Amino acid sequence: MGTLEIIDMAMRLKASERFEIAETLFRSLDKPDPEIERVWGEEALRRLRVYDEGRLETVSLDDALRG
Repeated sequence: MGTLEIIDMAMRLKASERFEIAETLFRSLDKPDPEIERVWGEEALRRLRVYDEGRLETVSLDDALRG
């Protein structure tokens, strides 16, 4: 059975059933790498520490969106 056939079959389902399939497929793609999560966690803490120590230059939201 090919992809188009599966999609065609899924489109005949009720919306709630299609949502369940979509959610399950999406979750199957969202497998965080523990090492990457650890590194990002350390980086977040480092950035917070630098901010708390006043060593981080900040800008307003307006300035950030401007450019």
